[in-house]
Amino acid sequence: MKQFDYLILGSGIAGLSFALKVAPHGRVAIVTKKSRAESNTNYAQGGIAAVTSKEDSVEAHVRDTLEAGAGLCKEAVVRKIVEEGPARIAELIELGMKFSEREINGTKELDLGREGGHSQRRILHAKDVTGREIESALLAGVAAQPNIEVFENHFAIDLITSQKLGHAGENRCLGVYVLDNKSGKVETFAAKTILLATGGCGKVYLYTTNPDIATGDGVAMAYRAGAAIANMEFIQFHPTCLYHPRAKTFLISEAVRGEGGILKTRQGEEFMDKFHPLKSLAPRDVVARAIDSEMKKSGADFVLLDITHKPAQFIIERFPNIYKTCLQFGIDITKEPIPVVPAAHYQCGGVLTNIDGETEIAGLYAVGEVSCTGLHGANRLASNSLLEALVCADRAAHKAIAHKPSPVDGVKIPPWQSGKAHNLDELVVISHNWDELRRLMWDYVGIVRTNKRLQRAKKRVANLQEEIQEYYWDFIVTADLLELRNIATVAQLIIESALQRTESRGLNYNLDFPNSDPACAQRDTVLRK
Repeated sequence: MKQFDYLILGSGIAGLSFALKVAPHGRVAIVTKKSRAESNTNYAQGGIAAVTSKEDSVEAHVRDTLEAGAGLCKEAVVRKIVEEGPARIAELIELGMKFSEREINGTKELDLGREGGHSQRRILHAKDVTGREIESALLAGVAAQPNIEVFENHFAIDLITSQKLGHAGENRCLGVYVLDNKSGKVETFAAKTILLATGGCGKVYLYTTNPDIATGDGVAMAYRAGAAIANMEFIQFHPTCLYHPRAKTFLISEAVRGEGGILKTRQGEEFMDKFHPLKSLAPRDVVARAIDSEMKKSGADFVLLDITHKPAQFIIERFPNIYKTCLQFGIDITKEPIPVVPAAHYQCGGVLTNIDGETEIAGLYAVGEVSCTGLHGANRLASNSLLEALVCADRAAHKAIAHKPSPVDGVKIPPWQSGKAHNLDELVVISHNWDELRRLMWDYVGIVRTNKRLQRAKKRVANLQEEIQEYYWDFIVTADLLELRNIATVAQLIIESALQRTESRGLNYNLDFPNSDPACAQRDTVLRK
C-alpha cells in the first residue's frame, strides 16, 4: 500500500494548485491517467476572468455571472470567488505565469480580452494558449517541491470508503484503487485527504472540444461511493469548434468573437441578431442553440465565423495558435471565414460541494470542473472555470490543512481482488459500445432535447450498462474498459437529471417544456446512488 497525507487525482489547474498549497504540510501524491501535462487546463485557449482594471468592478463581474447562470447560481459563492480571484491571479504571476501585456503611453499593462456574456474586458490571457502557459508554470512549481510525487499513466478505478468496508457511522474516504497502465497491476493508495480534480466529461458526446482524457471519471467514482451529484443536465456546448474532416476537436476560442468575429450562414449572411441583442457576443447557450437552429433549418453541416475585417497582423498576433492550426488545414483566417460547429465543451454540474470543495463524504474534496459549487448555475460564463479552480483549490487546501481527520479505528483496507477475471478477448465489444454510447448521447441528449428522446436514451444506456458491468466483473480491468464504465455512468446521470428538470433553463433546453419555471429557480437537481 502507498501511504500519503494528500492524494490528488488529476493534474490540471485545480490539482496542481492544491498540491502546491498542501505540500509544506505533508507528503503529496498526484495520480494522473496520462502524462502530467495532459489535462483540460492545457487546452484552455481563452483565459481567466478576473477584476483587474479600474473600469471593471466586482459588482459587474458578479452581475454578469448571475445573468449567464439563468437564476441557478448561488450568489454568495459567486461573490466570494469573484472577490478572491485577483489575489489568486497575483500568486500565479508570482509563480512565473506571464499574461499578455500591451503598452499604453509608454506603460505596460495587462491586455484584457472580452468574451460572450461579459460587460467589460476582464479576460487575462497568454495570447490564445493561456491554459498551456498556466499548466507550465504550475508544473514547474510542482517539480521544485520534494514533498510531491507524480504518478503518470495511473488510472484511478474506485474510491475506498469506510462504508464500503462495512464500518458504521460517518462515511469517510480512505483511499483509491489505482491501475498502473504500464504494469497492468492494481495498487492501493491510502491518504487522509483525497482531492478529485479529474475535470469534465466531454467524451461522453460524439463531438467535443475536450481531450481524450475527459471521460467523467471523478463524477462516476464519487457517485459510486455515495456522494451527491448535482445539475448534470447542464452540459455546455461550445458554439465554435473547427469543422474539418481532418481536425480533431480543435476549439476556436470565444475570444475570436470577443475581438469582433461575426457568425454567418454559409451564404455569408449574419444571423445572430435574430436571437439576441448582443448578437455574436451572446452567452454560449444562446449562440450554440442559434447555430444548431440555423444548421437544422438549412441542412448545412456548419456555419461560418468571420474575422477577416480585422487587420491580418492583429489576427496573427492575437491568435497565433488558431491561425497556425487553421492554416495547416488550408484555411487562412485573415482572408476567409472559419467553418465551425457546436461541440460538448464544459460540465456545469458535478460532485456537489461547498465553496471549500468539501463533498458529503468526509475526507473527500472536489475542485474544478468535476465539482458543482453553485458558481456556474445553469450556464457557465466564459473563462470563469479557471478562476473557480484557482480560488476553490486555495480554499480546499486551507480547509484540508486545518482539518486533519483522525484515523478510522478497526478498518483495514484490503488489497484489490481480481478473482477469476481473465484477459479481454473481444476488444471490438468495448469499441462498439463506446461509439454507440457517444452517438446516442449526441443524437438524443444534445443541445435541444425532448422527453421522448431522453426516455429512448435512458433505455439504451441501461442496456449498455448491463453489458459493461458483465465485462467489468469477468475481465481484468484496462483503461479502455474503465473509461467506458465511467462514461456510461455519467451518461445515465445526465439523462436522469434532464428528465427531472421539467423546464428549459440555461443549457437544458427541452422542447416539451420550452419556458423556464419560476418554481425551479434556485432548485438543484441532486442525484445519489
